Amino acid sequence: MQFQKTAFALCAAGLLSLPGLVAASGGPSGPAVTFAVQGNIGEVIVNPYKLAPLTAIIRNGGYELQDVEVRIVPKQNGQEIKYKVSKRQLKNNAGIPIFGLYPDYLNTVEVKYTRLFNGKAEKFSESYQFYAPPVFTLSNGMPAQKGTMFQTEVIKVDPQFKNRLYLVDNQLSPISPHGARFTWNNPSGGALEWAFNSQVGIIDTSGDLRWYLLNGIINDPADPWTSGFMMGFQQTNDGALTWGFGQRYVKYDLMGREIFNRRLPESYSDYSHAFDNAQNGHSFLRVASSDYRRPDGKRVHTVRDVIVEIDQNGGVVDDFRLFDILDPYRSNVVQAMDQGAVCLNIDESKSGQTLSAEDLAKMDANGQFGDIAGTGPGRNWAHVNSVDYDPTDDAIIISSRHQGIVKIGRDKKVQWILASPEGWKKGWAEKVLTPVDHNGKPIKCENSKCEGSFDWSWTQHTAWRIDSKSNKDVLYLSVFDNGDARGMEQPPLPDMKYSRAVIYKIDQNKMTVEQIWEVGKELGHPYFSPVTGLTKYMEDTDTMMVYWSTAGLGASPEKKGNKLGRLNPHICEYKWGETTPVVDIVLWDTFGYQAFPINLEKAFTLN
Repeated sequence: MQFQKTAFALCAAGLLSLPGLVAASGGPSGPAVTFAVQGNIGEVIVNPYKLAPLTAIIRNGGYELQDVEVRIVPKQNGQEIKYKVSKRQLKNNAGIPIFGLYPDYLNTVEVKYTRLFNGKAEKFSESYQFYAPPVFTLSNGMPAQKGTMFQTEVIKVDPQFKNRLYLVDNQLSPISPHGARFTWNNPSGGALEWAFNSQVGIIDTSGDLRWYLLNGIINDPADPWTSGFMMGFQQTNDGALTWGFGQRYVKYDLMGREIFNRRLPESYSDYSHAFDNAQNGHSFLRVASSDYRRPDGKRVHTVRDVIVEIDQNGGVVDDFRLFDILDPYRSNVVQAMDQGAVCLNIDESKSGQTLSAEDLAKMDANGQFGDIAGTGPGRNWAHVNSVDYDPTDDAIIISSRHQGIVKIGRDKKVQWILASPEGWKKGWAEKVLTPVDHNGKPIKCENSKCEGSFDWSWTQHTAWRIDSKSNKDVLYLSVFDNGDARGMEQPPLPDMKYSRAVIYKIDQNKMTVEQIWEVGKELGHPYFSPVTGLTKYMEDTDTMMVYWSTAGLGASPEKKGNKLGRLNPHICEYKWGETTPVVDIVLWDTFGYQAFPINLEKAFTLN
């Protein structure tokens, strides 16, 4: 405190002049103190909640504020970020929340506000300058990592989309050596060791990073209860973000302020992939059973095959145990998959290899359980990677990478299955949808292949209901069709593989499905994303958001090292019904998971 006292005395005497130094006397409660302020209210705090380094708060200085507007002055040829601030956000943050700073840069921030004091309302327009530090994320210890965050290249952005901001959730491979040491052993199995490092940021349409998550603050790979790859991001109606990792599910706002950070209820373990905030006010999380006794008497952690419904207070409302609802021994897709890319368990040494019935039988004979492609509870037989609630009939729609897309009612009965009819036994086979053309005429299908342009989705990620275009009878479904095991086989040449974004129209009364839009088949192998990905409808712009998340991962060995052989996820948006993107941004040399637009009005403007 000695410097503060001295600085105050010298300033009072006119002997010391420091830019932006303002003295505030203490009074009876303590000595005088000095804070650095630039405007007519309070101090600037960069990264106020320790989790989002490209945010700040201009404190209200004890004043009441209203009519607040913020503008982050863009770099040359950069993207302007501009938003109003609601009363709720002013109260939550004790000042003006600043979002979208440039890293390693002296940012200029313009604010307008009305200051209320002693019955007087004064309007101010001020310019602030403050520095945000460089991006810091983990190193994976591998020579392929070239920076602390992904590198971008903007290919195309139509003018009406120039203000878009995209949240990107990528994986910093490989698996953390800390987290990989943990395994469940009482009971055995599960996916605890599945602990990748996360790269989570928000980019603008100039390709600049404007926000990122310093996830190490809450995500410690050396602690089994806070380890895990961060997945399932969703922006809620109040503008905050929900997601999960390992044994936790959380909610934070864009400033990094914690709303909740909870452990999974004890009956469940190993969250990943899917977190749906449903219209009924509850959340649906893709988890596993932490203790399941199989029919053969063995106790296991199951793998990616339970959906738990949780209320606002963290209480369990219901769960959907897929090993009791579907056939966990249907093996058609599991046997046809490329074992070099089973979700994020990438092993190039197994590229092109498939499983045989004998391989599956050995797993049972040897009592082998865990996060491995196989059949039966305790293995990765389902691999659910999305869940979506249908409010019209209180049901859920799941994307099971290793089985298909399935709608399940509250009564735990299957309503329909969108998948090849091969391998479904009685009780499920009757629920498989019939493909039809635009006239409603059935399409001839045989051996998992259909005439014309119709195709099922294969090892897909994300199957989401397009709410504004659907009703209780007709459902529009957006799907990212990864394309591995297409037609229940591996193609003669790896370069023949492709991925698609696709929209299906499902008549739930007639039990038919029509394919009404697709993009990707014509793009071919360069856009092939063997794992992960996203296709999602954007209500505000009537567009389809597609994240070609692992484009380049399936490149032939002879192409490694050149531009075509590099990982190059694409963020694309397509106007409804069109196949030429209005937005195309490439992220170089990064392993993508999901990406989607962020709405700043929800986050800062709405009360």
